[in-house]
Amino acid sequence: MRKGFTRKPNADQPAAPGKNYITPGGLQRLQDELRFLLTRERPAVTEVVAWAASNGDRSDNADYQYGKRRLRQIDGRIRFLGKRIEAAEAVDPETPRTGQAATRAFFGATVRYANAAGVERVVSIVGTDEVDLDRNHISWVSPLGRALLKSAAGDSVVLQAPGGTAYLTVLEVRYERILVAPFREPLGAESSAKGLRRANPPDEG
Repeated sequence: MRKGFTRKPNADQPAAPGKNYITPGGLQRLQDELRFLLTRERPAVTEVVAWAASNGDRSDNADYQYGKRRLRQIDGRIRFLGKRIEAAEAVDPETPRTGQAATRAFFGATVRYANAAGVERVVSIVGTDEVDLDRNHISWVSPLGRALLKSAAGDSVVLQAPGGTAYLTVLEVRYERILVAPFREPLGAESSAKGLRRANPPDEG
C-alpha cells in the first residue's frame, strides 16, 4: 500500500448552499412521495375534513381538528419536497469516469476504509435526503463524508467527529449502483384507511 497524504477537512468551509446532490434513486423516491401526497393522501384527508365539518360544531370536533392539523403537516411536507426536488442535481454513480474522478472519492463513491484498529467498513456517499445508516449510506456533508471526499486508495484522512478524532486509511474507492430504499406508503396513511373502509364497509342494520 502506498503512503498517502494525511488530510484534514476544512471545517470552516460550508457545504455549497442550495446544492442538493442526490442519486437518481434518491430523486425518484422524493418524486414518488410528492406524487403520493398530492394525488392520494391530501385528497383523502381533505375528504375527511369536509365530512367532519359537516357534523356540526368544529371547535369541539376531534376529527375536524385532527384533519386540519394533518393537512398543515402534509402541505408543509409538500413544500419541502418541492424545494428539494427543484434544487436537486442528480449524480449517477454508474456514469463512466476518467482520471481522478474515477479514483478519488466524490459524491456517489463507495469507499472501503479501515480505522486505526484495522477494522474495515464500507460506506456510500449520498445526498442528505437519502441517508440510510442500515445500508451504510452517509451524507456527503456529514463529518465522515467530508473526511473521505477527494481521498484515494492508500490515503490517510482525519475524521473530526463529535466523539473525538479518528484516523482512517482509505483502502478502496469505487463507483457502482447505490440501491436506495424506494418510497413506501406509510402505515396509518389516511388514503390507506380510506381504501380499507371501502373494502370492508360497516355492517348495516
